[in-house]
Amino acid sequence: MKRSYRLFALASAIIAGFGVAGLGLTQQAEALSRGGKMVYARNADSLFLDPVLLERNVDIWILTNLYDTLLEPAADGKTIVPGLATGYEVSPDGLTFTLKLRQGVKFSDGSPLTLDDVKWSLDRARDPNNGAWNFTLSSVDSIETKGDDTIILHLKHPDPALAPALAIFNSSIMPKKEFEATAGATDADKAKAFGEHPVGTGPFVLDSWQRGTVMVLKRNPNYWQTGEDGKPLPYLDELDFQIIPDDATRILKLQAGEVDGAEFIPYSRVAELKADPNLNMELYPSTKVNYLTLNVRPKLKNGTDNPLADPKVRQALNYALDKNAIIKVVTFDVGKPMQSYMSSSTPLFHGTDPLYAFDLDKAKALLKEAGKDGGFALSAMALAGSADDTATLSTMQQMWAPLGVNLSIEQADNATMVSRYDADDFQIQTGYWTDDIADPSEITSYFAYYPTTESQHSGYNDPTIQDLFVQSGKEPDKAKRAEMYAKIQDTYNQAAPIIYMFESPYTVALRKSVQGFEQIPLGNNIFTRTHIEK
Repeated sequence: MKRSYRLFALASAIIAGFGVAGLGLTQQAEALSRGGKMVYARNADSLFLDPVLLERNVDIWILTNLYDTLLEPAADGKTIVPGLATGYEVSPDGLTFTLKLRQGVKFSDGSPLTLDDVKWSLDRARDPNNGAWNFTLSSVDSIETKGDDTIILHLKHPDPALAPALAIFNSSIMPKKEFEATAGATDADKAKAFGEHPVGTGPFVLDSWQRGTVMVLKRNPNYWQTGEDGKPLPYLDELDFQIIPDDATRILKLQAGEVDGAEFIPYSRVAELKADPNLNMELYPSTKVNYLTLNVRPKLKNGTDNPLADPKVRQALNYALDKNAIIKVVTFDVGKPMQSYMSSSTPLFHGTDPLYAFDLDKAKALLKEAGKDGGFALSAMALAGSADDTATLSTMQQMWAPLGVNLSIEQADNATMVSRYDADDFQIQTGYWTDDIADPSEITSYFAYYPTTESQHSGYNDPTIQDLFVQSGKEPDKAKRAEMYAKIQDTYNQAAPIIYMFESPYTVALRKSVQGFEQIPLGNNIFTRTHIEK
């Protein structure tokens, strides 16, 4: 008998009940307000709108509104539901993955979605020369199409993470003909040009973009999903992303009614905004972990010796921080201590509780063993205008002072932080992570698997982790795979290439008139069913 893992096909009426591309967002059946414009204040602008070559959350979280994938993440961030594919089957030996393409879908320019577009998009996404995320599809050996609705992925080996991988940004479906017609000598050149005027099957299309100021999206007139009223989604005619890096300014504009929503509300302002009768202060469940990336290379870019190359120094810095006190000061008790590099909501999480519990004496002893008990200087980069970054690093300055550690704080805008990070030109950087996939492979590849991004640009490279990670991607036995990930996490946590801080929810404040917006645990901002009640 054929074993089948099948996603049920959905009629359009059922799709509406599942919400955005099957995301499970619930809505009332009565007629909803259509049209109008929503203004949403972001703390940083997107950089690049090509789904294969991007790397940042500022890009990833917006892509859902421009592109679709064959499968989609559900509202819980842990499971998947149909998207451009109505269902899938896995063969008994795990080596064939078959999907059915939804019929009648068009790109935003009116051209029809074809199997050729799907095959080309996935082949491009799995190309080892393209971007940091091709590993998510590395198990695919070849792609075959049949008829007008069947896509068959032939695998090199069983891949327990393939279905979730088909639901992330890297697997977005793009129009082959339009992309290849874009000016440029290389794929990267074409991607840069195409990203300025992207064409997808998502609910919105990019209308204009004044970098660093505002990005304007208009409704896609060819979008395939319908709303509760039976008419095509999205409900909004226009979505304006205003770029406002300063936390206080975002909040002032929200309170004044100049914007309809604002992200990254500082934890210090959550209680205040909860009490505002004109606002809904949301704390969306997340996979978000806040940490500091450490450059562990022996020499920094400027040629100076780097004390963070010694794992004992890194362990000492972690032990010297009272995480519970930081959580109280920075998050006002909204957060909870990290127990691993991945969030406790990530599948196959294996944590230590407590992880690097506050122990100043142990920290001093470790620095003495490392020959660093005489004190030293460190430099940390923080996002300018971020109250949370400032509070975090200011508190750390005080907590590390008894060790003789002098921490200087360098404020920088988002573009500068990204460019310095990509160039490995930093010693410490504030950062946060959210999963894009319902599997531990993505975060592990980025944080601990050196070939992907040199372990989050830290330079940390452990052969044991490299071998285990490769094995885990081929292991269909859930228990054995869990054992592998437990060892990976224990090994990484012992080496401490990051400063472990806290897990926290997404903080978003909305005017009361805004309904239907959702930020799922994987971080995606979903505006497909957002509407403004008049």
